[in-house]
Amino acid sequence: MTEETFFEKFDQFADAPDAVAKMRELVLDLAIQGRLVSQNAEEETAHSLLGRVASTAKTRGRVSSESVEPNAAFPIPSTWAWVRLPRVLTKLTDGTHHSPPNGPSGDFMYVTAKNIKTDGVLLHGITYVSKKVHDEIYSRCDPSFGDVLYIKDGATTGIATINQVKEPFSMLSSVALLKPSEAIFNRYLLWAMRSPFFYAETRGAMKGAAITRVTLSVMAASLLPLPPLAEQKRIVAKVDELMALCDRLEAQQQERQTRHSALARASLARFADAPTPANLPFLFHPSYAIPPADLRKSILTLAVQGKLLSRIESEGMGSDILKEAGVSEEPPDDVPELPNYWVWARLGSIAKRMDSGWSPACIPEPAAKGEWGVLKTTAVQTLQYLEVQNKALPPNLEPRPEHEVMDSDILFTRAGPMNRVGILCVARPTRKKLMISDKIIRFHLVAGIDPDFAALSMNAGHSSTVIEGLKSGMAASQVNISQPKLRSVPIPLPPLAEQRRIVAKVEQLMALVDALETQLAASRATAANLLSALVAELTGTPNNGKVSVPATSTTGRRGRPRKSA
Repeated sequence: MTEETFFEKFDQFADAPDAVAKMRELVLDLAIQGRLVSQNAEEETAHSLLGRVASTAKTRGRVSSESVEPNAAFPIPSTWAWVRLPRVLTKLTDGTHHSPPNGPSGDFMYVTAKNIKTDGVLLHGITYVSKKVHDEIYSRCDPSFGDVLYIKDGATTGIATINQVKEPFSMLSSVALLKPSEAIFNRYLLWAMRSPFFYAETRGAMKGAAITRVTLSVMAASLLPLPPLAEQKRIVAKVDELMALCDRLEAQQQERQTRHSALARASLARFADAPTPANLPFLFHPSYAIPPADLRKSILTLAVQGKLLSRIESEGMGSDILKEAGVSEEPPDDVPELPNYWVWARLGSIAKRMDSGWSPACIPEPAAKGEWGVLKTTAVQTLQYLEVQNKALPPNLEPRPEHEVMDSDILFTRAGPMNRVGILCVARPTRKKLMISDKIIRFHLVAGIDPDFAALSMNAGHSSTVIEGLKSGMAASQVNISQPKLRSVPIPLPPLAEQRRIVAKVEQLMALVDALETQLAASRATAANLLSALVAELTGTPNNGKVSVPATSTTGRRGRPRKSA
Protein backbone atom coordinates (compact mmCIF):
# COMPACT_ATOMS: atom_id res chain seq x y z
CA MET A 1 0.00 0.00 0.00
CA THR A 2 1.30 3.49 -0.84
CA GLU A 3 0.96 6.61 1.26
CA GLU A 4 -1.33 7.98 -1.46
CA THR A 5 -3.70 5.05 -0.90
CA PHE A 6 -3.45 5.67 2.82
CA PHE A 7 -4.61 9.26 2.45
CA GLU A 8 -7.38 8.21 0.06
CA LYS A 9 -8.75 5.97 2.81
CA PHE A 10 -8.90 8.82 5.32
CA ASP A 11 -12.70 8.85 5.53
CA GLN A 12 -12.66 5.25 6.74
CA PHE A 13 -10.66 6.07 9.86
CA ALA A 14 -11.37 9.79 10.31
CA ASP A 15 -13.27 9.01 13.51
CA ALA A 16 -10.27 7.31 15.11
CA PRO A 17 -8.82 9.29 18.03
CA ASP A 18 -6.28 11.86 16.76
CA ALA A 19 -6.44 10.47 13.23
CA VAL A 20 -4.74 13.42 11.54
CA ALA A 21 -2.05 13.67 14.23
CA LYS A 22 -1.24 9.99 13.69
CA MET A 23 -1.06 10.57 9.96
CA ARG A 24 1.49 13.33 10.54
CA GLU A 25 3.53 10.99 12.73
CA LEU A 26 3.35 8.33 10.03
CA VAL A 27 4.68 10.74 7.41
CA LEU A 28 7.68 11.55 9.59
CA ASP A 29 8.26 7.89 10.45
CA LEU A 30 8.36 7.00 6.74
CA ALA A 31 10.55 10.02 6.02
CA ILE A 32 13.35 9.06 8.42
CA GLN A 33 13.15 5.37 7.41
CA GLY A 34 13.92 6.20 3.77
CA ARG A 35 10.51 5.04 2.60
CA LEU A 36 8.98 8.32 1.50
CA VAL A 37 11.02 8.96 -1.66
CA SER A 38 13.18 6.75 -3.86
CA GLN A 39 16.95 6.50 -3.57
CA ASN A 40 19.31 7.48 -6.39
CA ALA A 41 22.44 5.35 -6.67
CA GLU A 42 24.25 8.14 -8.56
CA GLU A 43 24.01 10.56 -5.64
CA GLU A 44 26.82 11.03 -3.11
CA THR A 45 26.17 8.69 -0.19
CA ALA A 46 25.75 9.95 3.35
CA HIS A 47 29.01 8.26 4.39
CA SER A 48 30.93 10.05 1.63
CA LEU A 49 29.18 13.31 2.49
CA LEU A 50 30.16 13.01 6.15
CA GLY A 51 33.79 12.32 5.27
CA ARG A 52 33.99 15.25 2.88
CA VAL A 53 32.36 17.67 5.30
CA ALA A 54 34.48 16.46 8.22
CA SER A 55 37.64 16.83 6.19
CA THR A 56 36.77 20.38 5.26
CA ALA A 57 35.55 21.24 8.75
CA LYS A 58 38.69 19.83 10.41
CA THR A 59 40.79 22.51 8.80
CA ARG A 60 38.37 25.13 10.08
CA GLY A 61 38.18 23.60 13.55
CA ARG A 62 34.40 23.53 13.51
CA VAL A 63 33.15 19.97 13.85
CA SER A 64 34.39 16.62 15.07
CA SER A 65 35.86 14.27 12.48
CA GLU A 66 34.55 11.24 14.41
CA SER A 67 33.70 8.51 11.92
CA VAL A 68 32.42 5.72 14.15
CA GLU A 69 28.85 4.98 13.15
CA PRO A 70 26.51 4.10 16.05
CA ASN A 71 24.38 0.97 16.06
CA ALA A 72 21.28 1.18 13.91
CA ALA A 73 17.95 1.80 15.64
CA PHE A 74 16.04 0.47 12.61
CA PRO A 75 16.88 -0.47 8.99
CA ILE A 76 17.74 2.40 6.62
CA PRO A 77 18.86 2.45 2.96
CA SER A 78 22.48 1.51 2.30
CA THR A 79 23.18 5.03 1.03
CA TRP A 80 22.20 6.47 4.43
CA ALA A 81 24.22 6.64 7.66
CA TRP A 82 23.46 6.63 11.37
CA VAL A 83 24.98 9.57 13.24
CA ARG A 84 24.75 11.19 16.61
CA LEU A 85 23.34 14.67 16.44
CA PRO A 86 26.57 16.69 16.99
CA ARG A 87 28.21 15.05 13.97
CA VAL A 88 26.03 17.05 11.57
CA LEU A 89 26.23 20.29 13.55
CA THR A 90 28.80 23.01 13.89
CA LYS A 91 27.36 24.00 17.26
CA LEU A 92 24.94 22.61 19.84
CA THR A 93 24.41 24.98 22.73
CA ASP A 94 21.88 27.09 24.63
CA GLY A 95 21.52 30.56 26.07
CA THR A 96 21.97 31.95 29.55
CA HIS A 97 20.79 30.08 32.62
CA HIS A 98 19.45 33.29 34.14
CA SER A 99 16.61 35.58 33.17
CA PRO A 100 17.67 39.03 31.96
CA PRO A 101 18.02 41.61 34.72
CA ASN A 102 15.07 43.80 35.56
CA GLY A 103 15.25 47.41 34.60
CA PRO A 104 15.05 49.56 31.46
CA SER A 105 14.97 47.53 28.27
CA GLY A 106 17.70 47.90 25.72
CA ASP A 107 17.99 47.57 21.97
CA PHE A 108 18.79 43.86 21.64
CA MET A 109 16.24 41.07 21.37
CA TYR A 110 16.12 38.34 24.01
CA VAL A 111 14.29 35.13 23.08
CA THR A 112 12.65 32.71 25.52
CA ALA A 113 10.56 29.55 25.03
CA LYS A 114 7.37 31.62 24.71
CA ASN A 115 8.77 33.14 21.50
CA ILE A 116 9.46 29.78 19.82
CA LYS A 117 6.57 28.59 17.67
CA THR A 118 6.40 25.82 15.10
CA ASP A 119 6.26 28.38 12.29
CA GLY A 120 9.14 30.57 13.49
CA VAL A 121 10.22 33.03 16.16
CA LEU A 122 7.38 35.18 17.45
CA LEU A 123 8.59 38.75 17.83
CA HIS A 124 5.38 40.16 19.27
CA GLY A 125 5.90 41.02 22.92
CA ILE A 126 9.58 40.05 22.81
CA THR A 127 11.93 41.19 25.58
CA TYR A 128 14.79 43.60 24.85
CA VAL A 129 18.03 43.77 26.83
CA SER A 130 21.03 46.06 27.00
CA LYS A 131 24.09 45.60 24.78
CA LYS A 132 26.14 44.41 27.76
CA VAL A 133 23.66 41.65 28.62
CA HIS A 134 23.24 40.75 24.96
CA ASP A 135 26.97 40.47 24.31
CA GLU A 136 27.50 38.20 27.31
CA ILE A 137 24.82 35.76 26.13
CA TYR A 138 25.34 36.13 22.38
CA SER A 139 29.00 35.21 22.65
CA ARG A 140 27.79 31.82 23.87
CA CYS A 141 24.94 31.08 21.45
CA ASP A 142 25.24 33.47 18.44
CA PRO A 143 21.99 32.37 16.68
CA SER A 144 21.80 33.22 13.00
CA PHE A 145 19.37 32.91 10.08
CA GLY A 146 18.59 29.27 9.25
CA ASP A 147 19.58 27.78 12.61
CA VAL A 148 17.24 25.29 14.24
CA LEU A 149 15.87 26.36 17.62
CA TYR A 150 14.50 23.75 20.01
CA ILE A 151 12.66 24.19 23.31
CA LYS A 152 14.43 21.84 25.70
CA ASP A 153 12.91 22.86 29.02
CA GLY A 154 9.36 23.53 30.23
CA ALA A 155 5.78 22.70 29.35
CA THR A 156 6.38 23.20 25.60
CA THR A 157 9.52 21.05 25.40
CA GLY A 158 9.98 19.53 21.95
CA ILE A 159 8.80 22.45 19.81
CA ALA A 160 11.35 23.07 17.08
CA THR A 161 11.54 25.77 14.43
CA ILE A 162 13.94 27.38 11.95
CA ASN A 163 15.16 30.87 12.79
CA GLN A 164 13.94 33.33 10.18
CA VAL A 165 15.11 36.41 12.13
CA LYS A 166 18.16 38.02 10.56
CA GLU A 167 18.79 40.40 13.45
CA PRO A 168 21.09 38.96 16.16
CA PHE A 169 19.44 37.98 19.44
CA SER A 170 20.38 36.31 22.73
CA MET A 171 18.44 33.48 24.36
CA LEU A 172 17.35 31.89 27.62
CA SER A 173 18.79 28.46 28.42
CA SER A 174 15.41 26.77 27.84
CA VAL A 175 16.11 27.21 24.10
CA ALA A 176 18.74 25.06 22.40
CA LEU A 177 20.58 26.23 19.31
CA LEU A 178 21.54 23.78 16.55
CA LYS A 179 23.77 25.08 13.75
CA PRO A 180 23.62 22.64 10.82
CA SER A 181 26.84 21.73 9.05
CA GLU A 182 27.06 21.27 5.30
CA ALA A 183 26.12 17.62 5.83
CA ILE A 184 22.48 18.30 6.67
CA PHE A 185 19.69 20.40 5.21
CA ASN A 186 18.17 22.45 8.03
CA ARG A 187 14.61 21.59 7.06
CA TYR A 188 15.39 17.86 7.06
CA LEU A 189 16.89 18.31 10.53
CA LEU A 190 13.72 20.12 11.62
CA TRP A 191 11.37 17.37 10.39
CA ALA A 192 13.57 14.65 11.86
CA MET A 193 13.50 16.39 15.25
CA ARG A 194 9.71 16.49 15.08
CA SER A 195 9.47 12.74 14.44
CA PRO A 196 8.20 10.23 17.03
CA PHE A 197 11.65 8.58 16.88
CA PHE A 198 13.45 11.73 18.00
CA TYR A 199 10.80 12.26 20.68
CA ALA A 200 11.60 8.80 22.03
CA GLU A 201 15.35 9.48 21.80
CA THR A 202 15.16 12.65 23.87
CA ARG A 203 12.06 12.37 26.01
CA GLY A 204 10.97 8.75 26.00
CA ALA A 205 11.53 8.37 29.73
CA MET A 206 9.58 11.53 30.48
CA LYS A 207 6.26 10.80 28.75
CA GLY A 208 3.27 12.08 30.67
CA ALA A 209 5.20 14.66 32.66
CA ALA A 210 3.54 18.08 32.77
CA ILE A 211 6.95 19.78 32.52
CA THR A 212 9.91 18.06 30.88
CA ARG A 213 13.58 18.84 30.46
CA VAL A 214 15.97 17.71 27.73
CA THR A 215 19.61 18.38 28.49
CA LEU A 216 22.25 19.19 25.91
CA SER A 217 24.01 15.92 26.80
CA VAL A 218 20.84 13.95 26.02
CA MET A 219 20.51 15.77 22.71
CA ALA A 220 24.19 15.11 21.93
CA ALA A 221 23.64 11.38 22.46
CA SER A 222 20.55 11.28 20.23
CA LEU A 223 20.65 9.23 17.04
CA LEU A 224 19.72 10.58 13.64
CA PRO A 225 19.28 8.72 10.31
CA LEU A 226 21.11 10.77 7.66
CA PRO A 227 20.26 10.48 3.93
CA PRO A 228 22.37 11.87 1.08
CA LEU A 229 22.02 15.63 0.84
CA ALA A 230 20.05 15.62 -2.42
CA GLU A 231 17.67 13.01 -0.98
CA GLN A 232 17.22 15.10 2.17
CA LYS A 233 15.85 17.88 0.01
CA ARG A 234 13.51 15.50 -1.85
CA ILE A 235 12.28 14.15 1.49
CA VAL A 236 11.58 17.68 2.74
CA ALA A 237 9.62 18.50 -0.42
CA LYS A 238 7.54 15.32 -0.01
CA VAL A 239 6.96 15.90 3.70
CA ASP A 240 5.86 19.47 2.98
CA GLU A 241 3.44 18.17 0.36
CA LEU A 242 1.94 15.51 2.65
CA MET A 243 1.74 17.85 5.64
CA ALA A 244 -0.19 20.31 3.47
CA LEU A 245 -2.54 17.45 2.63
CA CYS A 246 -2.89 16.73 6.36
CA ASP A 247 -3.75 20.39 6.88
CA ARG A 248 -6.52 20.11 4.28
CA LEU A 249 -7.83 16.88 5.80
CA GLU A 250 -7.81 18.46 9.25
CA ALA A 251 -9.72 21.47 7.96
CA GLN A 252 -12.28 19.17 6.31
CA GLN A 253 -12.59 17.18 9.52
CA GLN A 254 -13.13 20.34 11.57
CA GLU A 255 -15.69 21.60 9.06
CA ARG A 256 -17.53 18.27 9.24
CA GLN A 257 -17.45 18.32 13.03
CA THR A 258 -18.76 21.89 13.06
CA ARG A 259 -21.53 20.98 10.64
CA HIS A 260 -22.45 17.87 12.60
CA SER A 261 -22.43 19.81 15.87
CA ALA A 262 -24.83 22.35 14.39
CA LEU A 263 -27.12 19.57 13.15
CA ALA A 264 -26.96 17.87 16.53
CA ARG A 265 -27.87 21.10 18.38
CA ALA A 266 -30.72 21.74 15.97
CA SER A 267 -32.07 18.22 16.39
CA LEU A 268 -31.81 18.43 20.16
CA ALA A 269 -33.61 21.78 20.13
CA ARG A 270 -36.28 20.40 17.83
CA PHE A 271 -36.93 17.50 20.18
CA ALA A 272 -36.89 19.82 23.20
CA ASP A 273 -39.50 22.07 21.60
CA ALA A 274 -41.66 19.15 20.54
CA PRO A 275 -40.64 15.89 22.30
CA THR A 276 -42.90 13.71 20.20
CA PRO A 277 -42.26 10.22 18.79
CA ALA A 278 -42.07 11.79 15.33
CA ASN A 279 -39.08 13.92 16.38
CA LEU A 280 -37.33 11.19 18.35
CA PRO A 281 -35.44 9.73 15.33
CA PHE A 282 -33.67 13.07 14.90
CA LEU A 283 -31.84 12.40 18.17
CA PHE A 284 -30.38 9.17 16.78
CA HIS A 285 -29.69 10.20 13.19
CA PRO A 286 -27.17 7.89 11.45
CA SER A 287 -25.29 10.78 9.79
CA TYR A 288 -24.28 12.58 12.98
CA ALA A 289 -24.29 11.91 16.68
CA ILE A 290 -25.45 14.10 19.53
CA PRO A 291 -23.04 13.62 22.45
CA PRO A 292 -24.60 11.03 24.80
CA ALA A 293 -24.04 13.28 27.83
CA ASP A 294 -26.05 16.07 26.16
CA LEU A 295 -28.81 13.61 25.27
CA ARG A 296 -29.08 12.33 28.84
CA LYS A 297 -29.20 15.85 30.25
CA SER A 298 -31.83 16.96 27.74
CA ILE A 299 -34.03 13.91 28.39
CA LEU A 300 -33.96 14.43 32.15
CA THR A 301 -34.67 18.14 31.81
CA LEU A 302 -37.66 17.53 29.54
CA ALA A 303 -38.92 14.86 31.93
CA VAL A 304 -39.05 17.19 34.95
CA GLN A 305 -40.56 20.03 32.91
CA GLY A 306 -43.56 17.93 31.96
CA LYS A 307 -42.66 17.95 28.27
CA LEU A 308 -41.89 14.29 27.76
CA LEU A 309 -45.42 12.83 27.88
CA SER A 310 -48.97 13.89 27.18
CA ARG A 311 -51.50 14.24 29.97
CA ILE A 312 -54.06 11.56 30.73
CA GLU A 313 -56.86 13.40 32.54
CA SER A 314 -58.08 10.33 34.38
CA GLU A 315 -54.77 10.24 36.26
CA GLY A 316 -55.82 13.29 38.28
CA MET A 317 -53.84 16.29 39.50
CA GLY A 318 -50.51 16.69 41.22
CA SER A 319 -52.23 18.70 43.96
CA ASP A 320 -54.24 15.57 44.87
CA ILE A 321 -51.02 14.13 46.37
CA LEU A 322 -50.64 17.07 48.72
CA LYS A 323 -54.30 16.96 49.74
CA GLU A 324 -54.13 13.24 50.54
CA ALA A 325 -51.01 13.83 52.64
CA GLY A 326 -52.51 16.81 54.43
CA VAL A 327 -49.78 19.11 53.12
CA SER A 328 -50.69 22.76 52.75
CA GLU A 329 -48.13 25.41 51.98
CA GLU A 330 -47.64 28.44 49.80
CA PRO A 331 -46.11 27.60 46.41
CA PRO A 332 -42.34 28.24 46.35
CA ASP A 333 -41.23 31.56 44.86
CA ASP A 334 -39.33 32.01 41.61
CA VAL A 335 -40.00 28.58 40.17
CA PRO A 336 -40.47 27.82 36.46
CA GLU A 337 -43.92 27.28 35.04
CA LEU A 338 -45.18 23.70 34.98
CA PRO A 339 -48.14 22.05 33.25
CA ASN A 340 -51.26 23.38 35.01
CA TYR A 341 -52.06 20.02 36.57
CA TRP A 342 -48.57 19.68 38.14
CA VAL A 343 -47.64 21.34 41.42
CA TRP A 344 -44.49 22.52 43.19
CA ALA A 345 -43.78 21.40 46.77
CA ARG A 346 -40.80 21.89 49.05
CA LEU A 347 -38.97 18.72 50.01
CA GLY A 348 -39.39 19.47 53.70
CA SER A 349 -43.19 19.47 53.42
CA ILE A 350 -43.39 16.11 51.60
CA ALA A 351 -40.64 14.23 53.49
CA LYS A 352 -41.88 11.77 56.14
CA ARG A 353 -38.37 11.03 57.39
CA MET A 354 -34.93 12.55 56.89
CA ASP A 355 -31.75 11.50 58.68
CA SER A 356 -28.01 10.97 58.33
CA GLY A 357 -25.85 8.03 59.32
CA TRP A 358 -22.63 7.18 61.08
CA SER A 359 -18.99 7.33 59.96
CA PRO A 360 -16.77 5.24 62.21
CA ALA A 361 -13.16 4.36 61.31
CA CYS A 362 -13.66 1.35 59.04
CA ILE A 363 -11.60 -1.29 57.27
CA PRO A 364 -10.84 -0.08 53.69
CA GLU A 365 -12.15 -3.28 52.03
CA PRO A 366 -15.85 -3.84 51.31
CA ALA A 367 -17.77 -5.87 53.90
CA ALA A 368 -18.23 -9.54 53.11
CA LYS A 369 -21.73 -10.82 52.49
CA GLY A 370 -23.54 -11.13 55.83
CA GLU A 371 -21.17 -8.69 57.56
CA TRP A 372 -21.86 -5.07 58.48
CA GLY A 373 -20.44 -2.23 56.41
CA VAL A 374 -20.79 1.54 55.98
CA LEU A 375 -21.64 3.03 52.58
CA LYS A 376 -19.14 5.43 51.04
CA THR A 377 -20.51 8.49 49.26
CA THR A 378 -19.40 6.87 45.98
CA ALA A 379 -22.18 4.34 46.52
CA VAL A 380 -24.49 7.19 45.48
CA GLN A 381 -24.14 7.93 41.77
CA THR A 382 -26.50 9.90 39.55
CA LEU A 383 -29.66 7.76 39.67
CA GLN A 384 -27.52 4.67 40.29
CA TYR A 385 -26.87 2.81 43.55
CA LEU A 386 -23.58 0.91 43.98
CA GLU A 387 -23.81 -1.13 47.18
CA VAL A 388 -20.31 -2.55 46.64
CA GLN A 389 -18.95 0.91 47.47
CA ASN A 390 -18.73 0.34 51.22
CA LYS A 391 -16.19 -0.21 53.97
CA ALA A 392 -16.30 -3.09 56.43
CA LEU A 393 -17.17 -2.30 60.04
CA PRO A 394 -14.33 -3.37 62.37
CA PRO A 395 -15.15 -6.36 64.63
CA ASN A 396 -14.66 -4.26 67.77
CA LEU A 397 -17.52 -1.89 66.86
CA GLU A 398 -21.20 -2.62 67.33
CA PRO A 399 -23.43 -1.90 64.30
CA ARG A 400 -26.19 0.68 64.52
CA PRO A 401 -29.23 -0.94 62.88
CA GLU A 402 -31.15 2.34 62.90
CA HIS A 403 -28.79 3.53 60.12
CA GLU A 404 -29.23 0.43 57.97
CA VAL A 405 -30.13 1.30 54.39
CA MET A 406 -33.46 -0.14 53.24
CA ASP A 407 -34.85 -0.88 49.82
CA SER A 408 -36.35 2.28 48.23
CA ASP A 409 -34.47 4.72 50.52
CA ILE A 410 -33.65 7.92 48.65
CA LEU A 411 -29.97 8.73 49.28
CA PHE A 412 -28.38 12.17 48.92
CA THR A 413 -24.69 13.06 49.23
CA ARG A 414 -24.43 16.06 51.54
CA ALA A 415 -20.64 16.50 52.02
CA GLY A 416 -17.45 16.04 50.03
CA PRO A 417 -15.86 17.53 46.89
CA MET A 418 -18.00 19.96 44.90
CA ASN A 419 -18.70 17.48 42.10
CA ARG A 420 -19.75 14.74 44.54
CA VAL A 421 -22.24 16.73 46.63
CA GLY A 422 -25.94 16.90 45.79
CA ILE A 423 -26.15 13.56 43.99
CA LEU A 424 -29.21 11.35 44.45
CA CYS A 425 -30.24 7.79 43.83
CA VAL A 426 -32.72 5.21 45.11
CA ALA A 427 -31.23 2.33 47.08
CA ARG A 428 -32.73 -0.44 45.03
CA PRO A 429 -31.84 -3.25 45.24
CA THR A 430 -29.73 -3.31 48.38
CA ARG A 431 -28.44 -6.10 50.56
CA LYS A 432 -28.82 -6.22 54.32
CA LYS A 433 -26.36 -4.91 56.91
CA LEU A 434 -25.19 -1.78 55.13
CA MET A 435 -25.37 1.52 57.01
CA ILE A 436 -25.41 5.05 55.63
CA SER A 437 -22.53 7.32 56.61
CA ASP A 438 -22.92 10.78 58.13
CA LYS A 439 -22.10 12.26 54.69
CA ILE A 440 -25.28 10.75 53.24
CA ILE A 441 -28.81 12.02 53.92
CA ARG A 442 -31.58 9.43 53.63
CA PHE A 443 -35.24 10.40 53.23
CA HIS A 444 -38.69 8.98 52.49
CA LEU A 445 -41.61 10.88 51.01
CA VAL A 446 -45.36 10.89 51.56
CA ALA A 447 -47.62 8.47 49.71
CA GLY A 448 -48.28 9.33 46.07
CA ILE A 449 -44.65 10.22 45.24
CA ASP A 450 -42.60 7.64 43.39
CA PRO A 451 -39.05 7.58 44.85
CA ASP A 452 -37.51 7.09 41.40
CA PHE A 453 -39.33 10.14 40.09
CA ALA A 454 -38.32 12.17 43.14
CA ALA A 455 -34.65 11.28 42.64
CA LEU A 456 -34.95 11.99 38.92
CA SER A 457 -36.57 15.40 39.50
CA MET A 458 -33.88 16.46 41.99
CA ASN A 459 -31.10 15.48 39.58
CA ALA A 460 -32.31 17.71 36.77
CA GLY A 461 -33.98 21.00 35.95
CA HIS A 462 -34.80 23.71 38.48
CA SER A 463 -34.45 21.47 41.55
CA SER A 464 -30.90 20.55 40.51
CA THR A 465 -30.05 24.22 39.98
CA VAL A 466 -31.33 25.09 43.48
CA ILE A 467 -29.32 22.25 45.02
CA GLU A 468 -26.20 23.49 43.28
CA GLY A 469 -26.72 26.92 44.82
CA LEU A 470 -27.06 25.49 48.32
CA LYS A 471 -23.50 24.13 48.41
CA SER A 472 -21.24 25.95 50.83
CA GLY A 473 -17.70 25.49 52.09
CA MET A 474 -14.26 27.03 52.38
CA ALA A 475 -12.90 25.12 49.37
CA ALA A 476 -14.20 23.17 46.38
CA SER A 477 -12.64 20.05 47.85
CA GLN A 478 -14.96 20.12 50.86
CA VAL A 479 -18.48 21.53 50.59
CA ASN A 480 -21.68 20.72 52.44
CA ILE A 481 -25.47 20.96 52.22
CA SER A 482 -27.28 20.86 55.55
CA GLN A 483 -30.62 19.14 56.15
CA PRO A 484 -32.47 22.47 56.69
CA LYS A 485 -31.18 23.70 53.33
CA LEU A 486 -32.13 20.45 51.65
CA ARG A 487 -35.67 20.74 53.00
CA SER A 488 -36.07 24.04 51.11
CA VAL A 489 -35.56 22.46 47.67
CA PRO A 490 -38.69 22.71 45.44
CA ILE A 491 -39.87 19.50 43.76
CA PRO A 492 -42.22 19.30 40.71
CA LEU A 493 -45.08 16.84 41.22
CA PRO A 494 -47.29 15.36 38.47
CA PRO A 495 -49.91 12.72 39.36
CA LEU A 496 -48.45 9.42 40.60
CA ALA A 497 -49.43 7.49 37.45
CA GLU A 498 -47.69 10.06 35.27
CA GLN A 499 -44.62 9.96 37.51
CA ARG A 500 -44.36 6.24 36.80
CA ARG A 501 -44.93 6.74 33.08
CA ILE A 502 -42.17 9.36 33.04
CA VAL A 503 -39.79 7.01 34.85
CA ALA A 504 -40.52 4.27 32.32
CA LYS A 505 -40.12 6.64 29.36
CA VAL A 506 -36.82 7.94 30.65
CA GLU A 507 -35.64 4.36 31.12
CA GLN A 508 -36.58 3.60 27.50
CA LEU A 509 -34.82 6.69 26.11
CA MET A 510 -31.72 6.12 28.22
CA ALA A 511 -31.50 2.60 26.80
CA LEU A 512 -31.42 4.16 23.33
CA VAL A 513 -28.67 6.53 24.46
CA ASP A 514 -26.71 3.57 25.83
CA ALA A 515 -27.06 1.82 22.48
CA LEU A 516 -25.92 4.98 20.67
CA GLU A 517 -22.90 5.28 22.97
CA THR A 518 -21.98 1.65 22.35
CA GLN A 519 -22.36 2.19 18.62
CA LEU A 520 -20.13 5.29 18.71
CA ALA A 521 -17.49 3.46 20.72
CA ALA A 522 -17.57 0.54 18.28
CA SER A 523 -17.30 2.90 15.32
CA ARG A 524 -14.28 4.63 16.85
CA ALA A 525 -12.70 1.27 17.71
CA THR A 526 -13.17 0.06 14.12
CA ALA A 527 -11.65 3.27 12.78
CA ALA A 528 -8.75 3.01 15.22
CA ASN A 529 -8.12 -0.61 14.26
CA LEU A 530 -8.15 0.29 10.57
CA LEU A 531 -5.75 3.16 11.18
CA SER A 532 -3.45 0.89 13.18
CA ALA A 533 -3.48 -1.76 10.47
CA LEU A 534 -2.75 0.74 7.71
CA VAL A 535 0.08 2.32 9.69
CA ALA A 536 1.53 -1.11 10.39
CA GLU A 537 1.35 -2.03 6.71
CA LEU A 538 3.18 1.11 5.65
CA THR A 539 5.81 1.10 8.40
CA GLY A 540 6.33 -2.63 8.60
CA THR A 541 5.66 -2.69 12.34
CA PRO A 542 3.73 -5.57 13.96
CA ASN A 543 0.02 -5.06 14.42
CA ASN A 544 -2.13 -7.41 16.45
CA GLY A 545 -5.32 -5.49 15.79
CA LYS A 546 -5.43 -4.29 19.37
CA VAL A 547 -5.24 -0.55 19.73
CA SER A 548 -5.88 1.80 22.58
CA VAL A 549 -9.33 3.34 22.15
CA PRO A 550 -11.64 5.09 24.62
CA ALA A 551 -13.60 2.49 26.52
CA THR A 552 -17.36 2.48 26.44
CA SER A 553 -18.50 4.86 29.13
CA THR A 554 -18.87 3.34 32.56
CA THR A 555 -21.64 5.85 33.13
CA GLY A 556 -23.83 4.40 30.42
CA ARG A 557 -26.58 3.51 32.87
CA ARG A 558 -26.33 6.67 34.87
CA GLY A 559 -28.73 9.50 34.38
CA ARG A 560 -31.74 7.21 34.50
CA PRO A 561 -34.01 5.98 37.26
CA ARG A 562 -34.51 2.32 38.02
CA LYS A 563 -37.98 1.03 37.51
CA SER A 564 -40.15 0.98 40.57
CA ALA A 565 -40.82 -2.36 42.17
